[in-house]
Amino acid sequence: MTKYVRAAGTMLAVAALAFAAGCGDDDDSGGGGGSATTGGGGGKKIALLLPESKTTRYEAQDRPNFERKLKELCSDCEIIYSNADQDAAKQQSQAEAAITKGANVLVLDPVDSASAASIVTRAKQSKIPVISYDRLITDADVDYYISFDNEQVGKLQGSSLLEALGGGSGKTIVMINGAPTDNNAKLFKAGAHSVLDGKVKIAKEYDTPDWSPDKAQTEMEQAITAVGKSNIDGVYAANDGTGGGAIAAMKGAGIDPKKVPVTGQDAELAAVQRILAGEQYMTVYKAIIPEAEAAAELAFALAQGKEPPSGLVNGEVDNGQKQVPSVLLKPVAVTKDNVADTIIKDGFLKASEVCTGEYKSACDAAGISG
Repeated sequence: MTKYVRAAGTMLAVAALAFAAGCGDDDDSGGGGGSATTGGGGGKKIALLLPESKTTRYEAQDRPNFERKLKELCSDCEIIYSNADQDAAKQQSQAEAAITKGANVLVLDPVDSASAASIVTRAKQSKIPVISYDRLITDADVDYYISFDNEQVGKLQGSSLLEALGGGSGKTIVMINGAPTDNNAKLFKAGAHSVLDGKVKIAKEYDTPDWSPDKAQTEMEQAITAVGKSNIDGVYAANDGTGGGAIAAMKGAGIDPKKVPVTGQDAELAAVQRILAGEQYMTVYKAIIPEAEAAAELAFALAQGKEPPSGLVNGEVDNGQKQVPSVLLKPVAVTKDNVADTIIKDGFLKASEVCTGEYKSACDAAGISG
């Protein structure tokens, strides 16, 4: 079921926190991906539980930016870190381990939005607040939610694809959606359909288990076989990983991806390079740095038993059980024309990372100096 977002504003207003912190020395294992600590000595314990690593943003952006911000706020806070590798049962065990280790707050990005409700129930039994991070945990007593307007993400993807297709009339596309266990994927899908339905013919549509690029490639191969390689005008791919899989399938079938626009999401390095080279039409840039920083601020406030910083919470989202107080950020559609003014300007990716080897000339053409 589509969840409806009621936001007081779409841009995040991040308020500064000033808390006194001690120092110390400690180490801990997150049970799934190592840990980072900034000391013991009575500091609070905050668990960061991420869902997977096939999507590169989690290890490359979310984790380091969350840890950096929390260390700034609290030098003796301990971070209990785990990555579930797209395994809901493993995430359940990691959450149990974090609770056993004395976590004061859980920042949980669920593998499965529905089954993660049991983690919330378990945390509440121990009076531990839970922040639903990036993906909404459904039908659970979540304390806060931090993410983006995810239906709007799908709308941006769909609108960009229609633009690339000259409005879409008479065009045929393939839709490669995200994981059916991810509530965000349902919202991306709903947003995209609200724009695409009636404008293009959707010849084939798939929900991609685990957001796997390999599975997306297989889905696209199946679509090409069923529809015919000369009959596909565009591809809606829910994120950059699935987009990369679709592009690999097209290349394997002898289809020039420069002639078949493909969408994406997350502004992954490889995707941005594909966009500059013309092989992927667009991505959706979500400001993950402020998202991760806001999660750290909110987690530390909750660990101290305090209210969120003023201006941080700017909306609420219905998760099926309650209206969850939420921090909602604004997604941005990125094509070759505005890579420099968004992703590079914000420092999300460095020009020196993007403009390597074969991509240097494409960067020069886009006004990006590496």
